[in-house]
Amino acid sequence: MRVSRWLVDRWVLIVALLVVGYLSLPILVVAGLSFNRPSSRLSYDFNEFTLDNWRRPCATSDMCDAVVRSVQIGFLATVVATVLGTLLAFALVRHRLRGRSGINVLIFLSMATPELVMGTSLLALFVSAGVPQGFWTIVVAHVTFCVSFVVVTVRARLAGMDRRLEEAAMDLYANEWQTFRRITLPLVLPGIVAAALLAFSLSFDDFIVTNFNAGTTVTFPMYVWGAARRGIPPQVNVIGTAMFAIALLLTGLTSLRGRQARRPASDVGATGAAR
Repeated sequence: MRVSRWLVDRWVLIVALLVVGYLSLPILVVAGLSFNRPSSRLSYDFNEFTLDNWRRPCATSDMCDAVVRSVQIGFLATVVATVLGTLLAFALVRHRLRGRSGINVLIFLSMATPELVMGTSLLALFVSAGVPQGFWTIVVAHVTFCVSFVVVTVRARLAGMDRRLEEAAMDLYANEWQTFRRITLPLVLPGIVAAALLAFSLSFDDFIVTNFNAGTTVTFPMYVWGAARRGIPPQVNVIGTAMFAIALLLTGLTSLRGRQARRPASDVGATGAAR
C-alpha cells in the first residue's frame, strides 16, 4: 500500500524522469562511443575502452577543419540572429506595431517551413542574385532560420517578466538606460543566452540548408555525412560529447546567475513586507 501510494503521488515525476532518460539515451551512447576503439572503421559496437580519442581529437585533420569552420559559422550566425531576434522580441512585446499579427505569422512560417523548401529557396535567391555559394551564404542562410527561434525564446522571457520592477526603479529616479542595464537586462539575460545557445546548436547541427548553399565549403555535419560512406572516425563522438558538455555548462552557469539576479529583488520584497 505504501509503495502504491508513493507511486500515485509521484507518477508525474516518474514519467518525467523516464522521458528525460529516453531523450538522454542517444547522448549517453555517443559519450560511451567516444571512449571506444572500434574493431574496424565500419563497426559501431563497443570493442575496447581507450582514451586515445580524447588525447588526439584532431587525428583526422579534415574533420578538425570542418569543426572550426562550423564553429565560425555558428558564432557569426548566433551573434547576428541574437541581436536581431532580441530587438524584434522587445518591439513585439513592449510596443504596439502595425502589422504585428503579420510579423508573428512570418516568424511562425520561418519555423514551420521545411528545411528542404528553405534551402532550395535560398539557393534560388543566391543564384538569381549572382552570389557565389560559400562561407558567407551559409552564414546568411543560418541567420534566416535562427532569428525566429531567438524571437520566440526571448519573447517568452519578456512576457513572463514583472514590469513592476522596472517601474519601481524609475520611481527611485533611475533613467531608462540605468533601468535597462540594472533591472531589465539581468532579468532577460537568461532568455537571451538560452536563445543564443539554441541558435548556435541549430547552426552547428544544420545539414540540409547548408548542403544547398555551401558550394565547396565543408562543415562538420557535411563531413560526417561524407565520412559515413567509408566509416565515421571515433573522434566524431568526442566532438559531439564535448559540445554537449559545453552547452550544459553554459546553461547551468546562466541559470545560476539568473537565480542570483532575482534574489535581491525577492529579498527587498520580503524586507518591505516585514516592515
